[in-house]
Amino acid sequence: QVQLQESGPGLVKPSQTLSLTCTVSGGSVTTNYYAWSWIRQPPGKGLEWMGVIGYDGSTYYSPSLKSRTSISRDTSKNQFSLQLSSMTPEDTAVYYCASRTGIIILGAMSPGDMDYWGKGTLVTVSS
Repeated sequence: QVQLQESGPGLVKPSQTLSLTCTVSGGSVTTNYYAWSWIRQPPGKGLEWMGVIGYDGSTYYSPSLKSRTSISRDTSKNQFSLQLSSMTPEDTAVYYCASRTGIIILGAMSPGDMDYWGKGTLVTVSS
């Protein structure tokens, strides 16, 4: 069973870049049976899918966040990471890493598509 654990800062200043890492166990970021996503949930709002990285390192981002988002991976550590630039208070949210199993053609996804989730980490944007 895949297990996911987010790590990163809990507080980011406006205009800074957020960097979060997801450590994967029970599965490999290089296996073509998984796709690895980042999802967030602002306080009082619904889940928002942000982007995905596939087994070959290819990526696909939500159009609304594409200009500020980058997802990468470290195959030696079996991790994938999120960078979100130009942070504002509106980016305050619980950030989740998640995975979907199966042979997947990368494209827009929904939080409901995910099979495994991390516990989430709260990121607050404040000066």
